[in-house]
Amino acid sequence: MKRTPPKWRARLARGLMLAVLAVVVVLLVRYARSTDWAEVGQALRGYGPARIAACLGLVALSYLLYCGYELLSRWQVGLALPPLRTAAIGLVSYAVSLNLGALVGGGGLRLRLYGREGVAAGQVVRLALFAVATNWLGYCVLAGAALAAGVVPLPARAGSPVLWRVLGAVMVALALAYLLVCARWSGVRLQVRGRTFEVPRLRMAALQLLLSSLNWAILGALMFLLLPDGVGYPRVLAVVLVAALIGIILHTPAGLGAWESAFMFTLGRELGQSAVVAALLAYRGLYYLVPLGVALLVHALLEAARPRSQAPRKAPPRASAEHSVARRTGAPGGETRTDPDARR
Repeated sequence: MKRTPPKWRARLARGLMLAVLAVVVVLLVRYARSTDWAEVGQALRGYGPARIAACLGLVALSYLLYCGYELLSRWQVGLALPPLRTAAIGLVSYAVSLNLGALVGGGGLRLRLYGREGVAAGQVVRLALFAVATNWLGYCVLAGAALAAGVVPLPARAGSPVLWRVLGAVMVALALAYLLVCARWSGVRLQVRGRTFEVPRLRMAALQLLLSSLNWAILGALMFLLLPDGVGYPRVLAVVLVAALIGIILHTPAGLGAWESAFMFTLGRELGQSAVVAALLAYRGLYYLVPLGVALLVHALLEAARPRSQAPRKAPPRASAEHSVARRTGAPGGETRTDPDARR
């Protein structure tokens, strides 16, 4: 029998999440009241066509890397689906997931799209988990390196900086340990909660690390382009990584509230509150809404190109298969008879 976790743990976790969310809401209300929205509009109008084009290029590159996550997962799981269709499903899943939450895009929608292609639910789950591991592998390396180097802007009451540096070193060590495991035990099958997972090869793990690190670095570059001058790229990347972690804790769609709190708390006074708000609004429009529109179009194309038969192909029953063989060989009564000429 499976042991169910005590109810008090679930209630405590839910209470802590609601408490953090309440603090974020209070901070957002304060920032909204003190923001000069006329200056925000002026800052948004100040983005020139060249900067917008550069930002859109980074957005496109980031979503191509998301499609790369999906293709790596397809390769690892052994999914028999064309690469282009796999990438299209990945694009739709990630765009919806970033806007509406992982449960909708990364879970329900991915199961629906792959299920219509005849892919078993177990394969979809393994594919999704491998993609998630790819995403956070690069995060551990970059965030751990930023913490270990002391680049992340921490509050005065956040504790000893030495502890944060140790935490960063541990995160980097975990990523390196993953690479070592893949180098030593590649191909080994593991049973985790009734599901079978195969340890990736070192080349696959290196590709995971490369694609994920590039993607997180691109997110930092996008925010760096949208923010005004006065802060370096490493610091902006560090705030992006902190904001992503807060978004995971809050479980809000599109990290709503997490990014605003992280950037306003760390860079609001230094760069100006209106400029930071304008950068965040531009970021959400370019990185969330524009790809969501493209993903809805791709989803419509996938639906239009879907074959009429939605049910996955299944192997014929054994009895019917033997009966068909008997008919071809002329065996009476459904008995299977071997053709003598076939032996020759």
